[in-house]
Formats: sequence, C-alpha cells, structure tokens
Amino acid sequence: MKKPNLKVAMLAALTICFYSCNSNDELQGPSAETKALSKVIDVTHHDGHPFSTGKSMTTSTTGKYVANPGGGVMMQAFYWDVPAGGNWWNTLGTKVTAWSNAGIGSIWLPPVSKAQNGPFSMGYDPTDYFDFGNYNQNGTIETRFGSKTELVSLITKAHTENIQVYADMVLNHNSGGQLESNPFTGTQTYTNFTGVASGKFPRTSADFYKNAYGNNDEGAFGGFPDLAHVTPNVQNWLWLRTDGVGKYYKNTMKFDGWRFDYVKGFAPWVVKDWNTNVGGFSVGEYWDSNVNTLEWWANNANSSVFDFACYYKMNDAFDGNNLALLNDDMMWKRNPYKAVTFVTNHDTDEIYNKQLAYAYILTHEGYPTIFYRDYEEWLDKAKMNNLIWIHNQKATGTTSILYADNDEYIARRNGYNGNPGLVVYINNSSSWQERWVPTNWTNAQIKDFTGNSTWIPTTQSDKWVKIQCPPNGYSVWSINM
Repeated sequence: MKKPNLKVAMLAALTICFYSCNSNDELQGPSAETKALSKVIDVTHHDGHPFSTGKSMTTSTTGKYVANPGGGVMMQAFYWDVPAGGNWWNTLGTKVTAWSNAGIGSIWLPPVSKAQNGPFSMGYDPTDYFDFGNYNQNGTIETRFGSKTELVSLITKAHTENIQVYADMVLNHNSGGQLESNPFTGTQTYTNFTGVASGKFPRTSADFYKNAYGNNDEGAFGGFPDLAHVTPNVQNWLWLRTDGVGKYYKNTMKFDGWRFDYVKGFAPWVVKDWNTNVGGFSVGEYWDSNVNTLEWWANNANSSVFDFACYYKMNDAFDGNNLALLNDDMMWKRNPYKAVTFVTNHDTDEIYNKQLAYAYILTHEGYPTIFYRDYEEWLDKAKMNNLIWIHNQKATGTTSILYADNDEYIARRNGYNGNPGLVVYINNSSSWQERWVPTNWTNAQIKDFTGNSTWIPTTQSDKWVKIQCPPNGYSVWSINM
C-alpha cells in the first residue's frame, strides 16, 4: 500500500478550508461594523438606458452585431504612422468580421481625404476633402490608406457586419494650397485652393483668418491656414450644400458619424450647425482634463466629447497606485450620454496598466473606445473580448461606487430593463483581496464573468455578498444565468 502524498493531502485540506470558510462567511454575513462603514456613492441619476449613437441597429439581416443591453463599443481603427503604401483600407477589411463577432459596434477611421503630404500623410493636413484616393494630386493618386474604391468597399463591408463607420473630420485648418497675394495680410500666403483636383470646395484667402470677418477665431494649429467658419462659402461647402462635405460623406460615402479633430480651434457652434444640418453621431476632441470645460463644449456643440478627465484620472489612479482617485469627477459622471471614454489613442499613450483601465471603461458608463494596437497587438485579445462581452451584455443602468482606496475599487451598475447589471472589483495590489459589498440582488447566486475567481456565492436576504479579486487584476460579478 502506497503512503499518502502529504502535499496533495495538505492542498486538499486547504482547499476544503478555503471554500468552507467562505461558506461560513456567507452564513455569518458581514459584521455590523462593515455595514455601518459602507458608504455607497450613487454617481449617476437617470432612467438607466444605455448610450445611444442615434443609429440603434437593433435588427440584422446578416446575423451580425446588434445593439446590446449595455450599448456599443467603438474601435479606433488606426494608429499614428500605420504602414504607408495604400493598403490600410484593405487591412481593415480583413478585420471587421472578427470585430463584429467580438461585439464591436463602430469603427473610427483616420481622415480619408487627400492631404498635403500625399502618400505619406496621416490625413491631418487636408487639401481636397473630395479626393478619397481617386485624383492624381499632391504626388499620388491613392492616399496613405488606399483608393476611393477600397474605402467604399471597407464601408460597405462594415455595414454588412452591422458596424457603423465614423469619419475623422479636420475642419480647423487646411494645407497644400498655392501661394497668392493676400489683401488681408499684405503678404503671400498658401491659401489658394481654387485648383483642387475635385473642383469642389474652392477656397481663397477670403475663407481663412485673418479676413473680412476678423483676425482670428478660437485657435490656430501648426501655422496652417486657419479656416474661417463664419464665411458663407465655408459654411455652404462644409454643411449646408447637398453636395457639400458633410452631406456627401453621409449620403454618398455612407459614413454614420464624425470624430471632429482639434475642436479647441473653433467655436462649438460649428459642430452644432454641422450636426443640425448633416446629422449622424459626433464626438469632439477637446483635449482638456477640466470636466467643466468638457461639459460646456459638449452642451454647446450638441455633441459627445472624449472624456479626457476620465483618461487623466485613470492614469493617476492606476499608475499612481491610488484608486481612490476614481471617485473624482469625470465627464461620464456628469453626462454619460455625451462621454466617449478611452485608454489610448493615436496622440497619447500614457497609461501603463492598460488592462485595469479597460476593465474600468468597459464596465462603466459612456461610450468606450478600444485602440487598434491595444486590441490587435499589445494586450490579451481573449481578455479584451471578454470585457467587450461583459460591457455589451451586463454593463447596464446607473452607477454606484461601493468602495475605493489606494489598492481597491468596487462599483455597481444597477441594471436596466430587466438586465441585472454587475459589480466590478479592481485590485491594484499584489495579493488577492476580498470584501463584503451591497448588491441589488436578494438570495441570488452570482459568479465572476471574467473567470478570474471560481467563487459562486449567494447574496443574502439583505443583498450583501462577499466577493474577491485577484492581484493586479479585476473580477466582474453578476447573477449566474
């Protein structure tokens, strides 16, 4: 007869003790002190409905992505200096089916029109808004990303997958014009765009500051000619004419919405007028950590705005080891229906602990954006897909913060329209943590939908339950159904 394996026996005993201790805790419940010290912070106050882009896609003839209980997720489908050579639209075309299957509801493309730097430009120095890679201009026919035909094919394929497509609109400035005598400056300026190859949206010095309407607007960028949106010619070609930029992009190119670049450079009424006349989802890049300023811009532009306040708080919280900072004010807390959250973009990549940051934005309110390289190259795609699924299926309702200190953060989504919501537990420490928390569920069996914890506890009659979280990780709990 073999001797018993002492290590195996001890491990089995410890396992039994671990689960029985947890079972005993469940029977005993949280202490009166724990309950007394609990301070639930109800962050948002609304009816609980999810973020909407204005195009619900609640049905699908292709069996692909449809609007989910938690709303949608956006993919920033590029990064700075994607490979040149005119193949990017084709590359994205190979991705959209998998993205749709993962639950991505929209893609944000880089500026699609011909720019001054021709085949090497990322598009932020626009010359001809109607040259999508189909005119020989600025040293190339195709843009850095490809041809018009390839762009149209990408948009069509994305729509087949029930994915919306957002265009990056650079309206503050232009580049690549010809020299002309400028009567407003008394100098020669590169403001003659009457010879653009498309023949559409001709511009002269009269359409740029300084001009007959004034010396400047809210901001200029990089020394480029600064479009004067107050001039009738600019307004007509950007958003009023049926064959102008906005309506052509929407009705002919079939874009569903807009990301507006550098909106600090012009007044919010510009985006408001665009949205009124053109329609579609819109989000502005107002690069500012001041939540008051973000809210002011979003309200006056009648647009969503990137939540830079959230971005900088996450950076300080996750990398500075102070998760209590997640109690601070953010745009999604002010107005979750106008907040687009993100962890990284093509301009800024400061957050080191990205997986925890994605766990945060994909369980909280707002419209979360995933960065291409984070998803396709740098992070664990299976974990990202799991968080996308959790966002779409479980992240519903208003938000309440249950606990926050340097190392731990626990929040509750309170559910909506029969969906139970969730509890997210983020742990920035190097050891397992566990806590009693108040839920919205009575006598309900719950589980961690990330699979990071194997516990399957049952909430008590008073809705309290004990949950756990792995080191430097997260767990997301909801009713086991």
